[in-house]
Amino acid sequence: MVKTASTMLPLGSAAPAFSLPNVDGESVALENYAGKPVLIVFMCNHCPFVIHIRDQFVKFAKDYQAKGLAVVAISSNDVLTHPDDSFERMKEDAKKYGYTFAYLFDESQGVAKAYQAACTPDFFLFDKQHKLAYRGQFDDSRPQSNIPVTGADLRAACAAVLAGKEAPSMQKPSIGCNIKWKDGNAPQYFTGRPAV
Repeated sequence: MVKTASTMLPLGSAAPAFSLPNVDGESVALENYAGKPVLIVFMCNHCPFVIHIRDQFVKFAKDYQAKGLAVVAISSNDVLTHPDDSFERMKEDAKKYGYTFAYLFDESQGVAKAYQAACTPDFFLFDKQHKLAYRGQFDDSRPQSNIPVTGADLRAACAAVLAGKEAPSMQKPSIGCNIKWKDGNAPQYFTGRPAV
C-alpha cells in the first residue's frame, strides 16, 4: 500500500453538491444538510488506515451527531479492482459496525474528483454555510504506530465549528491509501506522491 496524503483543498472552498445512493436504499444529497455543519469523509471498507480508526470514528460520529454535526461517508473506489468496497459490502459493513451516518456510493467517482479527495480516509469539515473549515487528519495515529486513536485533531476542529469559531489553523494532512481510480485514470490534481 502506498501512503498518500490529502490534497489539502483551500480553506473557504464551497462544498460541491452531490446526490448519491446510501446503504439504506435512499438517496442523500448535500442540500439535505442545509444550514448545518457537515463532515464529509471519503473512506472505504478495505483500507488498513480506515480499519485502524474505524471503531473510534464510529464513536466520534455518534458523539458529534448528537451535538448537531451532520456526518457523511463516501466510498469512491473502483469496485472491479477492489470488490471488498462494493455497494453490497458497504451495506454489510454499515450494519456490522453500527454506522449511524450515511455511507454513500460514488460509483462514477465524480464526487471524489469534485472534492479533490486523494486518500482514505480523507476528511472535509464544512461550516453552516458549507464553506471548508478543516481538511486534515483524524489524529496522529497510523497502523503500527502505537499511538492511541483519539480523533483529537478532528474533534478539536468540530468543536470549534459547532461553537461558531474558526477551526485550528494547524491542520495536518490526512494520510491513507490512495483512492482506487478506474482504469488507473487518476485526476490531474492527484499526483500519487507518497506521503512524507
